[in-house]
Amino acid sequence: MAFISSGYDPNNPMKDRITDIGPRKYDEFYPPVVAKNKGKWLYHEYLQPGVFVHVSETGDEIYTVRCGGARLMSVSHIREICEIADKYCGGYLRFTTRNNIEFLVSKKENVKPLVDDLMKRKFSGGSYKFPVGGTGAGISNIVHTQGWIHCHTPATDASGTVKATLDVLFDDFRNMRLPAHLRVSMACCLNMCGAVHCSDIAILGYHRKPPMLDHEYLDKMCEIPLAIAACPTAAIKPAKVDLPGGQKVNSVSVNSERCMFCGNCYTMCPAMPLADDVGDGIVLMAGGKVSNRISAPKFSKVVVAFIPNEMPRWPTVTKAVKKIVEAYAKDAHKYERLGDWAERIGWERFFEKCELEFTHHLIDDFRDPAYFTWRQTTQFKF
Repeated sequence: MAFISSGYDPNNPMKDRITDIGPRKYDEFYPPVVAKNKGKWLYHEYLQPGVFVHVSETGDEIYTVRCGGARLMSVSHIREICEIADKYCGGYLRFTTRNNIEFLVSKKENVKPLVDDLMKRKFSGGSYKFPVGGTGAGISNIVHTQGWIHCHTPATDASGTVKATLDVLFDDFRNMRLPAHLRVSMACCLNMCGAVHCSDIAILGYHRKPPMLDHEYLDKMCEIPLAIAACPTAAIKPAKVDLPGGQKVNSVSVNSERCMFCGNCYTMCPAMPLADDVGDGIVLMAGGKVSNRISAPKFSKVVVAFIPNEMPRWPTVTKAVKKIVEAYAKDAHKYERLGDWAERIGWERFFEKCELEFTHHLIDDFRDPAYFTWRQTTQFKF
């Protein structure tokens, strides 16, 4: 047998056994100063946008230079990142959950040359390869989903909308002028594999039409019971369909009133496509957070019910996001997150200040007692 010929001894199964075939343990990749001072860090402070220092009780320091990265990177781009890390910080770097690149510098004299080097590197089109910023009371990188590049159920693009939005918000990525940090997220459909349900500002791709049914091929391409079982709202049921020519086939029917346009059925059945050039578009949400500061964590709320896809720059989306950011920057108190600001002034005034139209589509009629009784926060409740 193959596994015996490879060296496995059934009489001594533990001999030369490989017990870990996954990634190596994370602490093997710590910079020496981090490994030496683990559990001893006293504080950190921002020295300038994109640059901060951690100070240990031993007096040791480590400097972090953060720059914007992309969710999808070429091999050559990653190699360039590694070359920069080798040159300035002994090869040590990390990626944040928002796709920022953080170079971990143990020598203070290397910080300025590294920042200068990063800001000089540009793509052939003129844009920055590694813009330094995304820290403190500013806008960090936009975490996003797959969009049209990889996903099969998006209602809009991810990389395109994020690029267009960050171009508009770039000054706030490079500076820290806002009352508190502002997190922007993007998900290209309601399944939300991005963090749009709890972000200060969220861009959400939205389908408005139920799946189309290709009855001729549905039973040939799909396991109908799986397509039915995939629907979270029980909107799909089996049906017999008469095709032109008198042929009767097994298919399904969709109850449009129950459909939530999630695309789960298309995942199981390619003969139930959901994408539509008119029905698909973008919803803007605002006011979410996961922080416990000032108030408990909040879900985002819909503030713009629908914006059509306007490729390639999505001007209506970027204009609305910019209005929200500017109103927040002008009116909120220091340390106040966007949702805290909106609740303090009232959501009615939020719409006025952000110059957004309020419609009946935005009325929150969600009534679930569990929502109010579940412990949603680490704040004490007595």
